[in-house]
Amino acid sequence: MTTTVRLVPYTAEHVPTYYSWMQNEALRKATASEPLTLAEEYAMQRSWRCDADKLTFIICAPAPPSDPAGHIASMVGDVNLFLSAHEHDAGVAVGEIELMVAEPASRGRGMGRGALRAFVTYIARHTDEVMGEWSHPDRPGPPPRLDHLRAIIDAENAVSIRLFESVGFARTGEGPNYFGELQFRLAVRDGWWGEEDVPEGYGEAVVIGLES
Repeated sequence: MTTTVRLVPYTAEHVPTYYSWMQNEALRKATASEPLTLAEEYAMQRSWRCDADKLTFIICAPAPPSDPAGHIASMVGDVNLFLSAHEHDAGVAVGEIELMVAEPASRGRGMGRGALRAFVTYIARHTDEVMGEWSHPDRPGPPPRLDHLRAIIDAENAVSIRLFESVGFARTGEGPNYFGELQFRLAVRDGWWGEEDVPEGYGEAVVIGLES
């Protein structure tokens, strides 16, 4: 089953709700996050919005188009991409994805899966633009090639493991690392995320405000 979700760019007006989510110790542990002050959360939002090696969207449930603040009231979580240089090849980049459904009432409704598919599809369709904007002080010359997307997940987080495996991420390595985490990978190749990868009903998942 797919569920209608909307992805909107993370802006300052989302910070109070995000800050309230992160007062939850269980959420901080699940996302490996440190407690921040509200001022620090605003600074973090500016970093995620402006830094070329980061891309983040707020996951929202449906809201009436006539409601200009609907995406604030309907916030349910966030999804992020962090770009870094490949440890063995400076001409190659790796994109790490993190996803959180913070609102308990929104879990188990397909929103995480819909948001992850929407996000991966956006990255696939805009790979050249995403990589073209990425800047790295130790990497002169043309943008690196995006080699793969990865997710690092606590070995006991069965829900997240099933989520990423359901959209094609495959586990790498034989077992958890020192921190009890597993790594999952989705290779990037020509046509790596085409229309055939989009399930029936996926058209309901949309990304809003890409030009802002």
